[in-house]
Amino acid sequence: MIPLLVALGLLVVVALFVVGIYNRLVGLRNRFKNAFAQIDVQLKRRYDLIPNLVETAKAYLKHERETLEAVIRARNAAASAATTAAANPADATAVKSLLSAESGLSGALGRLFALSEAYPDLKANQNMAQLTEELTSTENKIAFARQAYNDSVMTYNTARETFPAVIFAGMFGFNPAELFQVDSPQERQAVKVSFS
Repeated sequence: MIPLLVALGLLVVVALFVVGIYNRLVGLRNRFKNAFAQIDVQLKRRYDLIPNLVETAKAYLKHERETLEAVIRARNAAASAATTAAANPADATAVKSLLSAESGLSGALGRLFALSEAYPDLKANQNMAQLTEELTSTENKIAFARQAYNDSVMTYNTARETFPAVIFAGMFGFNPAELFQVDSPQERQAVKVSFS
């Protein structure tokens, strides 16, 4: 009878230990999903600002239709990728697609801002200045949200890869999360949004 009670007690301790690991991983996964949701909020704000920016620039950049259309296409692709990634931030493929789309959008915006330097009237437009100020502020908020997300992902990935959690993480479907990082040196350069 005593060996049975000892075995049962040991089984309960092991079960509680596994439950503790599971609950910790769930908490960490939810934390990085929440951090991604904060990025998503700022990205949506950015995507909402871009059409206004393009509309303001249209009047001045009549002969640059290709650039304006490229910005809108890149914005739409990024917004679509963001929606997919927001549905499941734990999906590494969706996050990688978002990173790629964001890279394309940053490049298109960079071309728009470089082109706008050639149009003094556009640089002097108060609406354009206000939109670029808002876009700069949003870019800063996105950077902070990405940092918080990456910190949460690192904590989650570390927890799921350390012993003994590594034994149970795969069994319970805790897959690695993807960092929100910039891969190419061109993407690391900030988009210049100054019209002064």
